[in-house]
Amino acid sequence: MRQMKKWLVLLCSFLGISVSAGCTDANLSVLDPAGPVAEEQLWLMKLSIAIMVVVFLVVSVVFVYVVIRYREKPGDTSIPKQVEGSTILELTWTIIPIILLVILSIPAFRITFSQTEIPPKEESITINVIGHQYWWEYIYPDQDIRSSQDLHIPTGKKVNLVLRSDDVIHSYWAPNLGGKQNVIPGKDVPLVLQADKPGIYKGKCGKICGSGHALMNFRVVAQTPAEFDSWVQGMKNPKSKATSEKAALGETLFSQNCMGCHAVSGGGFKSQGVVGPDLTGFSQRLLVAGVVENNRENLGLWLENPQSIKPGNRMPAFEFLTDEQRDGLIEYLMNLK
Repeated sequence: MRQMKKWLVLLCSFLGISVSAGCTDANLSVLDPAGPVAEEQLWLMKLSIAIMVVVFLVVSVVFVYVVIRYREKPGDTSIPKQVEGSTILELTWTIIPIILLVILSIPAFRITFSQTEIPPKEESITINVIGHQYWWEYIYPDQDIRSSQDLHIPTGKKVNLVLRSDDVIHSYWAPNLGGKQNVIPGKDVPLVLQADKPGIYKGKCGKICGSGHALMNFRVVAQTPAEFDSWVQGMKNPKSKATSEKAALGETLFSQNCMGCHAVSGGGFKSQGVVGPDLTGFSQRLLVAGVVENNRENLGLWLENPQSIKPGNRMPAFEFLTDEQRDGLIEYLMNLK
């Protein structure tokens, strides 16, 4: 009875985990591909699962047949025919797995190697990605711009990401667009993605990289080529000057407290910090710190106590600001375009 309860608990746990997995966000799932890279990987997964299901069914049928055919019967003391050393059986359970491995390995090798090839420059866009604890930095060498947290890409074009880490091992993963790639300190590693339709696709760090790992999120903003070009032009000519008295107070506070770590292009600041995320065009970001919706209330909470939103990050608390100063800093940041 105790054994039965144990197995019942295990079965319920398995079913619960399975149901929970099925309730995950579709915008963070390998089962909802938005480009050819992710589609090929999903097809490979389906092929693997199909082969495993066939093997499972065949083994199950043979198992049930043997259990029934050779079960113990009252009065039957005969010994079934022994098949030990049967050449036919030995060849059967050796050759069939080899055939299944060949069926799986040929497309697996083809897709794996084709997706690691660097696409021609005229057919792709190259973006350097740097992983930090706990945020992502993006450098567009051909466009001569830099951003952070949200990755903007044009649709219908291969995106050649060159990944490296500034501290520990991270892992870049946008499930709807492609596979996961480790991001290693001191080494550039490639990852090719492509989005065929505009949208916002979620991404996460797939490697345990510290206390804030679970909140090291990002967004991939896939835009039409025209929209992407417009975003690039906006980043090259940002609106970073204060346009009101309240924002002017925030700009002054930013120059006194923030620019040692953060950069804002077009603001006329004497230095551009590189320790924290580049805040140019901050008002267009989807999230604050990659965790909560980008609005004034959440930005205020972040400035007061960033550890309460994203534990382990290196942002100091600005609890010493008066209400007027905090509102001024929020006003300035929320007007960066």
